[in-house]
Amino acid sequence: MRAARLLPLLFLLVFIVPVATHAAWWSMQGTADDWRRADWSSAKLLPAASTEPEATVHVFAARVGRWRGVFAHHSWVVVKEAGASAYTRFDVVGWGTPVRVNHREADGRWYGNLPEPVAEIRGAAAEALIPRIRAAVKSYAYATPGSYQAWPGPNSNSFVQHVMAEVPELARALPPTAIGKDFREDGLFAGLTPSRTGIQASLYGLAGFTIGWVEGVEINLLGLVAGFDLRSPALKLPGWGRVGV
Repeated sequence: MRAARLLPLLFLLVFIVPVATHAAWWSMQGTADDWRRADWSSAKLLPAASTEPEATVHVFAARVGRWRGVFAHHSWVVVKEAGASAYTRFDVVGWGTPVRVNHREADGRWYGNLPEPVAEIRGAAAEALIPRIRAAVKSYAYATPGSYQAWPGPNSNSFVQHVMAEVPELARALPPTAIGKDFREDGLFAGLTPSRTGIQASLYGLAGFTIGWVEGVEINLLGLVAGFDLRSPALKLPGWGRVGV
C-alpha cells in the first residue's frame, strides 16, 4: 500500500517536473512562431562535400518548432559516398509524401534549432554501410501519403529508428526526446533493441522499457522517456533529453 501511494509522487518527480521546467525554459528561448520565418540554413557542421573525399554517414537530431520543441526532436540521416560531390539527406515529414530526399540542407537547422550529431562513421566502414542504409530507406513501411502520425508514430523518428535497426553497426541511440522512435504498429513488442545490445518491450510505443548497452535504460510512458545512459554517464529526462557527459 505504501508503495502504491508513492507511485503518483514518483510519476510527478520523474515525468511531470522535468517537462514543466523545460517548458518554462523553452518559453524564454524566442523560437520562431512560423515555419516561414524560421531559419532552415546550414549549421556548418559538415564540410563541403567536394572537400571531403572519403565516404561518410551521419545521423542528426534537432528540436522541433514552436511548443512541440518542449517535448521532441526531429531526426534524419545523411550519407555521402567516397568521391561524391554532394551529401544525400533522408528524412520524413508530416505533409505530402513522407520520405524526402534532400528536403533541406544536410546539416540544416530545423525551425531555427541547431542540429545535434547523433552518429558519425567515416571511410571504408561508412562505404560498406551506405548501400544498406539506402535499402533501409526504401523498405520503410510508412512511405505513402497519409501514413505519418506525429504521435505516437510513425513519424520522422520512427523512420530513423527503422534505419538504425536495419543497420545496427551505426551503434548509436536517438535522443530520449525523439518521440516516435519506439513506435510499434503490431502492438506488444518484445525483442532486441535496434543496436542488438539489449532488450526492449513496447506497447504501440505508448509504454515500455529498454535496457541496452547502446540505448541505456529507458522507461517510456506516452512517448516521454526517463532513464539513464550506461556508456557515457547521463540522465535521460522528459523534455530536457540527455543531461550529462
